[in-house]
Amino acid sequence: MEKLITRGQLLFGIAIAAFGVENFFCAHLGLHVRGVPWFPTNPLFGYLIGVVLLAAGVSIVTGVAAHLTAILLGTLFLLYVLVCELPLVIATPMGLSVRTVFFEALAIGSSAWTLAAVLPTGGFSSRPWSSALDKALKSGPYLFGISSVVFGIDHFLILGFIASLVPAWLPGHMFWAYVTGTAFVAAGISIVIRRMDQLAAFMLGIMFALWFFMLHLPRSVSASLSHNPGVQNEWSSAFIAWAMWGGCWIVAWHARQRRRRTAK
Repeated sequence: MEKLITRGQLLFGIAIAAFGVENFFCAHLGLHVRGVPWFPTNPLFGYLIGVVLLAAGVSIVTGVAAHLTAILLGTLFLLYVLVCELPLVIATPMGLSVRTVFFEALAIGSSAWTLAAVLPTGGFSSRPWSSALDKALKSGPYLFGISSVVFGIDHFLILGFIASLVPAWLPGHMFWAYVTGTAFVAAGISIVIRRMDQLAAFMLGIMFALWFFMLHLPRSVSASLSHNPGVQNEWSSAFIAWAMWGGCWIVAWHARQRRRRTAK
């Protein structure tokens, strides 16, 4: 497990790069995605965000300036949450889809900040603002855990819909809907209170990996082959699941580092 969780950086970077590529397609074809990846209505800004996300993904995958990139990427996502999504949540606090987009972006942004917290600083620790930055980065796992709890609660609010997403060949659809909701809540609480958080985040990542390969990838390929008008949303959901997989393992990596520091 300890070797696997360090792969969270690679997985997360691939997802961010994929978001960038998706932005190019959306800008070129005039498509729209509600939520992640953020696609501005103006195609020029769509291409610009695509370049930013693709460059950030490559930086994280290759490890070149990855610490700084993770800080800036997390800040970008969290600004998007505050500026674009928070007003919608305030206006419609009971809107489940609005709340989902808010916490998906929050989870991805907090994953980036958590990644920055586990990577070598590259000399940034000597800057005057490093203390405030360190405190901000330490909020990453907490924000991720809170997002997970919200995802779990929302699962219980739409159990029938969640059950309908379970592949037909897998028996006990409602059972798996309850399992995923419970896993979200339990893992989120574990991450927030720092109890068995490495294992909880690792196993939550496994769940997202299974979702990607068993649910989202087949749906995305099917939508592409059938020229489904909502194909961009299917691919966005798939990349979000992949990003969350990487984010979970980054949080597990952070928990392992914290435990090693306290053991010294």
